[in-house]
Amino acid sequence: SQRPRQGTRCLLPLSLGLFQAALLLFFTLFITYDEYLSAPTNSEDVEHAAKQLHSTFPFFQDIQVMLVVGLGLLLAFLPRYGLSALTHNFLLLNVSAQWALVLQGLLHRLHHGKALLGLHSMLSAEFAAVTVLISAEAVLGRTSPSQLLAMALCEVPIYLASEWLIVTRLGVLDVGGTITIHVFACYFGLGVSKALFGNAKPMVHPKETPTPRSDLLALLGTLVLWVFWPSFVAVLCQPGDAQHRAILHTLLALSASAITTVLISILLENDGKLSAGHLQNGSLAGGVAIGAVADMHITPAAALALGSLSSLLCILGFQFLTPLLAKKLALQDRCGIHNLHGLPGILGAMASIVAALVAPGDGSEAARHRQAQWQAAGLVVALGGSLLAGMLVGAALRLPCLAPPPEPLCFEDALYFKLQERAESPPELGSSTEGAPLAMMECM
Repeated sequence: SQRPRQGTRCLLPLSLGLFQAALLLFFTLFITYDEYLSAPTNSEDVEHAAKQLHSTFPFFQDIQVMLVVGLGLLLAFLPRYGLSALTHNFLLLNVSAQWALVLQGLLHRLHHGKALLGLHSMLSAEFAAVTVLISAEAVLGRTSPSQLLAMALCEVPIYLASEWLIVTRLGVLDVGGTITIHVFACYFGLGVSKALFGNAKPMVHPKETPTPRSDLLALLGTLVLWVFWPSFVAVLCQPGDAQHRAILHTLLALSASAITTVLISILLENDGKLSAGHLQNGSLAGGVAIGAVADMHITPAAALALGSLSSLLCILGFQFLTPLLAKKLALQDRCGIHNLHGLPGILGAMASIVAALVAPGDGSEAARHRQAQWQAAGLVVALGGSLLAGMLVGAALRLPCLAPPPEPLCFEDALYFKLQERAESPPELGSSTEGAPLAMMECM
C-alpha cells in the first residue's frame, strides 16, 4: 500500500516542475518589458514609467499583503490544517499569477511577436489569481494539492474570458471586482464543489471544529484584509476624484460592516455572545459589495447602508442559508464563500444597477437605462457561466490520478507536512499510542 501513496506524492512536484520549466521557456522566448521599461527614448517615457510605479506599486503591495498574509491567516481557522491552508494559498497565488501572465500576454499584449510585461499586467494577473484563491475555499481541506493545481490551470483562462466578455464587450462598470471577481469566483467554486462531491451528504468532520487559537489567527487575517481592502478596490480607478471616492466609499462600507456584524452576531446567539466566524466574515462583506459602485457618484449614506446590508446578508447566510443548502442540495462550502462573496456580490451588483439608473451623471436617461441593463447582464453572465464552468471542472477533478485525500486524512497537516515537534517529542508517561491520530500513522 505504500507504493501507490508514494506515486501520488510524486505527482505534485512533477507537475510543478513541468509547469515552471514550460513557463521559463515561454518567458525566455516571448516575454519582454513594455516600451516604457525596455528602452525609454526620452524624458517623457522615463517620467511616465516613474509616475506609473509611484502611483500603482503601493496599491500593488497592499494587495500582496492581503492575499499572502490576510487571506492565508483567514484560512487558518482549521486547527489541524493551518500549515496546509497557508501553503496551498501561497502556492496557488504564484501558479495562478504566472499562468495568467502567459495567457494575458498571448491574448491582449502581443507586440511584434512579444508579450509585454509591466506592472499593470502583473496587477491583472493578481486579480486572476484572486478568483482561484476564493474558489478553492469551497473545497478547502477535502482536496489534494494536485486537484487544486488542476483547478487553477482551468479557472484562470475561464476567468479571463469572462472578464473580457463582461467588461470589454458588455461595458459593465465594476472597478472593485464585485461581479467579475467575487461573484464569478464564488459560483465557480460552488460548482466545483457540487460536481466533485456529488450528492454526498455534508457531514462535519471531527477535525473541522476551530479552536480559540485557530480562530484568533483567522481573525488576525480578517483585520489585515479589512485594513488593506480600499487598495484592492481603488487600484484600477482613474487617479483623482474617482479614486478618492472609491477609497472613501470602501472605508465607509467596511466600517458599517464591522459595526453591523457585532450587532447582529450578538442578537443571533442565544447567550448574547459574539461568534468568531461572524466577525471573520461579516466584517469584510461591505468591501465585497461596494466594489461595483465604489467610484460612482453615490452618497456616503448609500455606502454605509450597503456595508450594513451586506454584513447582514452574510451573517444570515451563515446562520440559515448554509444549513438549508447543505440539507436540500447537499452543497459543501467549507469556508462559506457563498455568504462572504456570493450574497454580498449579488447585492453589490444590484446596487450598481440602481446607481446606474439614479446616480447623477452626464449621460442621458436612455444611456443610464442601457448601462443598468448591461450591469444586470454582467451579473447573469458571471453567475451562470461560472457555475456551469465550475461544475465541468469539478467533474474532471474526480479523476483518481489527481490523488484526492482519503476521508480520514482530510483537514490534516500531517498528510502534507513533516511535523517535527510531534514526531520527535517523546510520549508522556502513562500515555498510549493506541489513540495516535490516523494521519500520523499514515505518514510514518
